[in-house]
Amino acid sequence: MNKILVSACLMGHAVRYDGQSKPLAHPAIARWIEEGRLVTICPEMSAGMPVPRPPAEIEGGATGEDVLDGTARVVEITGGDVTDEFRQAAENALALATGTGCHYALLIDGSPSCGSGFVYDGTFSGRRNAGNGVTAALLKQAGIAVYSDRDIEMLAARLAADEDKTAG
Repeated sequence: MNKILVSACLMGHAVRYDGQSKPLAHPAIARWIEEGRLVTICPEMSAGMPVPRPPAEIEGGATGEDVLDGTARVVEITGGDVTDEFRQAAENALALATGTGCHYALLIDGSPSCGSGFVYDGTFSGRRNAGNGVTAALLKQAGIAVYSDRDIEMLAARLAADEDKTAG
């Protein structure tokens, strides 16, 4: 059975930087829970970051790929450099995904870790840039298909199509 790595905040866990969750209510989620497909992680918490924690963004309008190749940092609004923590978070998520057979990931968009459609530009002004967070970038580099919470229908369709191929 194809498994899906999913952001813990989407599953209702209060793990976001602000101590909140962003539960994703969707029939596919309920079905995947019942089928035992979902593997839940908060990458930042897996790396030992607290809840709540200061907001963080990838500086300079850069992306997770830039953080992974060492040309950008993840910084907190307080100025603290949390690049190492975000890199460790990404490694932890990848290890969990590969260790549990996840070929797909459903991640909360906008996060400097989990964002897959957009990340904030590093100015803490609410401006968005297209791009991946650090975890999403590393998962994609490893061949895991990453979807944002806004793309759950596309993930459901891809999962069904891939399972039809393997069944046929």
